[in-house]
Amino acid sequence: MLKKLKFYAIGLVPGLLIVFFILNQKGTSCSYFPNDRVIAETLTKDFTYSPTFKTEMELNKISEQFLKDSIIAKGEIDFDRSKPQNEPCPEYLLIYPKKNPKFEVNYSKCKEKAEFTSLKKLK
Repeated sequence: MLKKLKFYAIGLVPGLLIVFFILNQKGTSCSYFPNDRVIAETLTKDFTYSPTFKTEMELNKISEQFLKDSIIAKGEIDFDRSKPQNEPCPEYLLIYPKKNPKFEVNYSKCKEKAEFTSLKKLK
């Protein structure tokens, strides 16, 4: 029995290391929570902004880089107030940060693009 366990470990440990390094290089993630999937899909789309959204970004001094890296990447989708079943473009409400939200972002996620429609600064 100990011999079988030894052979199992000899194959398992190098196999895990190889898989870890291959997946780490590709930048893959393995989170299957709905919030993480929606955000990951959104970040792969081309971004378009409504005129009011651009105005709010300028008023709040938010750059496109900050929007992508912080607000969207570290935000949380409010599924109760979103419309994820809309066809052809589901609509989402994202809040940032998760605790004590300061911003609300409304956007729709279509097949090729994510269109940002409103940005609201909270208290």
